[in-house]
Amino acid sequence: MKRRDFLRRSAAATAAIALPTFAPSGVFAAARRLGANDRIQVGFIGVGGRARWIMTKEELPGAQIVAVADCFLPRCDEAASKVAGGDRWKKYQDYRIMLEKEKLDAVFVETTTHARVRAMIHGMQAGCDIYGEKPISLTVAEGRVLANAVKRYRRVFQTGSQQRSMPINMHASRLVREGAIGKVHTVITCNFKGPKTWKPAEPQPEPIPAGLDWDHWCNQTELRPYYRELQFAWSDWDTYDGGGQVWGVTGWGTHSLDQAQCGLGLDDTGPVEIVPEESGPECRVTMRYANGVVLKLEGKNRGMEDLGAIFIGDKGRIEILRGDYTSDPKELRDNAPPVTPQGDRESIPHIANFFDCMRSRRKTNADVETGHRATTLCHLVNICRITQRKLRWNPQKESFVGDEAADRLLSRPRRQGYELPKIT
Repeated sequence: MKRRDFLRRSAAATAAIALPTFAPSGVFAAARRLGANDRIQVGFIGVGGRARWIMTKEELPGAQIVAVADCFLPRCDEAASKVAGGDRWKKYQDYRIMLEKEKLDAVFVETTTHARVRAMIHGMQAGCDIYGEKPISLTVAEGRVLANAVKRYRRVFQTGSQQRSMPINMHASRLVREGAIGKVHTVITCNFKGPKTWKPAEPQPEPIPAGLDWDHWCNQTELRPYYRELQFAWSDWDTYDGGGQVWGVTGWGTHSLDQAQCGLGLDDTGPVEIVPEESGPECRVTMRYANGVVLKLEGKNRGMEDLGAIFIGDKGRIEILRGDYTSDPKELRDNAPPVTPQGDRESIPHIANFFDCMRSRRKTNADVETGHRATTLCHLVNICRITQRKLRWNPQKESFVGDEAADRLLSRPRRQGYELPKIT
């Protein structure tokens, strides 16, 4: 099947905004079978700060960037000017046209959170494997749709939670899972902040910048008047993220809560109870798992090293940091892999794992179910703070027990023309 055919999939949904059309139901592109020496052809959807970090401070071993897309088109030229070989990239304002025209093996989806799931599913339908930035969803419901799409289309998916591929983090997590500190009863992370609600600081909207498709940027959310603060501080606002700022729940908090799940070996499930320990939008939250382990968001933050978790067992304690760990007893630090320095190049093993799995078709270190379950913890924290009451959660059904009001917070209505593609 030709790649352009996949774009006919959602013709009805996109006709109103005169964008490419998609393939008939049940038809999707097959991924190219990569040989050991084939160079992986990569596209980027979204070329803001995180994308440029990956392009300039990490490596793409065995791969090359051939095309980029951003609804703010000047960013494509800006990114290309900073990367060797960027002058050869094809540049697009609409990523769907890029997926139609370019023969891509993988796409890195580095968009705003509220645009992420739709773009990732379109990429899969075009025959691409996906490196999806974290958090991988705006809501629990769309995260489940994404996980189902990965399974349906048999794509390789890597969540951008790079601590999963840091050798020392992997080693420390294995120690916890294998009982080095006995039976774990408590896990502690920082008390990460939630998002804010948008209120314009200026009385009048600003002109839409040249080269920005503002309708496409707003995506599934309401088409608001343009404010620069919305575009460039989007992760602060609950319309577009769940607290994606530096110490936010779905920002740096995703790393920490994912580390908790990893150390506990509970990548395919979640807590059964979520409790606010006080009142207020940034209250401490406690979660309890079915096996009795309690996860507490109550610690203070010092720096990026705190993007891990403290595991307390009946025979000791391990604090997994970002790229390091400490232990009691101290002997558990013997034979540890080298510390992973924070900053430049820390994501190279994670990206390499993604590309290796593209060739082998094995699961990645942070596959879609892993990413979805960790992101769900973030959403549960936010919902607990909104409702300000104890919640019971069924991780198998991914719904609250006897709480229809809380269930309504698991999804959001999407604007016409920006519905999620049907998974058939």
